[in-house]
Amino acid sequence: MTPPPSPPAEPPPEPPFEEDPLARAAGVRSERHRRWRQEGEPSVGRRLAQIGVLGWIIVIPALVGLFIGRLIDRALGSGIFWTAPLLLAGLALGCWSAWKWMKSA
Repeated sequence: MTPPPSPPAEPPPEPPFEEDPLARAAGVRSERHRRWRQEGEPSVGRRLAQIGVLGWIIVIPALVGLFIGRLIDRALGSGIFWTAPLLLAGLALGCWSAWKWMKSA
């Protein structure tokens, strides 16, 4: 007698849902659509508030960089040697923060 045939090898497991960017994007879109159907369209006041918050998220780090740069330049007498780079660094930080905030909203 011959031994029974061995079972076929199992296929490799599929990667988790979170690792597939397309599936993750579809899940995010689905969740946003579900939330929109529950809550409805945001009011004009809410939209204006979001725009205001977005502006302040960008402006505050830029102003902090400007302020710190001016303090350093005034103390060292170096013109705008520190003001310009710290202003740009604050602006970059603000834009990055705004981008992250918009991606989470």
